[in-house]
Amino acid sequence: MFLGIDLGTGSAKALLFAIDGTVIAEASSAYPVQAPKPGWAETAPADWWTAVASAVRAVVAAHAEQIQAIGLSGQMHGVVLANHKGEPLRPAILWADTRSSTVLDAYHTLPANLRSCLANPFTVGMAGPSLLWVQQQEPDVYAESRWALQPKDWLRLQLTGEVATEPSDASGTLLYDVLSDDWAWDVLETLGLRSDWLPTLIPSDEIAGYLTAEASEQLGLAKGLPIVAGAADTAAAALGSGLLQPGLVQLTVGSGAQIATPRSQPEVDPFGRTHLYRTAIPEQWYTLAAIQNAGLALEWVRNILGMSWQQVYAEAFTIAPGCEGLTFLPYLTGERTPYLDPKPLGTWVGMGLHHTRSHLMRAALEGVAFSLKQGLEALTATGVRVTELRLAGGGTLEPNWRQLLADVLQVPLSSLTLSAASARGAAILAGMGIGTYATASAAPQLPINPIPTLPAPFNPELETAWERYQSLYPSLQQWKGVGDRG
Repeated sequence: MFLGIDLGTGSAKALLFAIDGTVIAEASSAYPVQAPKPGWAETAPADWWTAVASAVRAVVAAHAEQIQAIGLSGQMHGVVLANHKGEPLRPAILWADTRSSTVLDAYHTLPANLRSCLANPFTVGMAGPSLLWVQQQEPDVYAESRWALQPKDWLRLQLTGEVATEPSDASGTLLYDVLSDDWAWDVLETLGLRSDWLPTLIPSDEIAGYLTAEASEQLGLAKGLPIVAGAADTAAAALGSGLLQPGLVQLTVGSGAQIATPRSQPEVDPFGRTHLYRTAIPEQWYTLAAIQNAGLALEWVRNILGMSWQQVYAEAFTIAPGCEGLTFLPYLTGERTPYLDPKPLGTWVGMGLHHTRSHLMRAALEGVAFSLKQGLEALTATGVRVTELRLAGGGTLEPNWRQLLADVLQVPLSSLTLSAASARGAAILAGMGIGTYATASAAPQLPINPIPTLPAPFNPELETAWERYQSLYPSLQQWKGVGDRG
């Protein structure tokens, strides 16, 4: 058996995976995302460790002696500043954080050759801009830090006592030369950032260390288990769901949402709206439309309205498409694709006395779906042909929600049979790391639901709502920056 651990934005997931692909057990444990100031998004790494220990203990139970290796996955772009012992010096700065908008100009003033080697738009929440902010605003932490780590790499350090990273996470830092596949040392020098705190790069499927005695006791596992390097969550989800061949396109909905397609060559988006990162497979890349506010926004709305998820699905879909003129913009943490803008604010527009909380919730679901539609259009603008979307992630399990997505995106949606795709990909990497699977394609593949969710015929109310949604971002630009997210 293999153990896959996924360190997500709001929870840690553990999945126990048999060699033949059978999922033996899975569990999750949640932790909070803190916003001590407007625009900030942080988590205490100690909370990650507590949640990981809880989730792992829940799944291993009587199977601890059968586990052969562990693989890791984790949320992208965030950064943990740690001392030489691996102890965090401050809370982790997460991908949803917008404070680095105050320093982003440093990237825009890089020479053209350095900008091009990064192969990605310059956005807040990435490790590079966040580190520039720390350099300016927290110089003592900057000076004291020994390591600047991605979330899953910090977790691996706690498991093994060893420091490393791998290309899929490194390529999402804005400190990585995506075209030459190495740290962008010239970018670091030009920005005035330290290079000594970046870890060594190893392949995603390479053994990065072995479970220490202390960690094994806390997790209920055998000491000395091999820990494979792992992958960023989107790359792990692609592997876990079998998104291995160019031409396939997958939508993953979690706290954020990603629409991804593999590439055999590193093709940079000429419009600068989508991202280009490394997969967990050697010599492969993927183009990504990244939407920050998906499940994150829906969870916020649900809490504000005092609804359970059962109530959300029972009530929201009693409301007709278009919500009788009510529109929701989900930009609670700014937005990446297509705007690459940390400043827009979320809002409901068009409220009247006839609107109920069911209208507000339905509008939020439609707003997130419209945001995904913008991401899909940005992806197709790069030349990607989309005739069908594969759905992954825990945020696409409800049938009515899947139908709304199909109706808005106007493409058939094929559902995967597992929600924890990133944890599954991490477990597959564990199997690859010890040689059980010679290649990614040799690992057991997930079945696709043979009956896709088909888009309903053209709905004029939904089309009107889509047009209204598109008009609101430019018309509300005068409100940008209210609350001082930077």
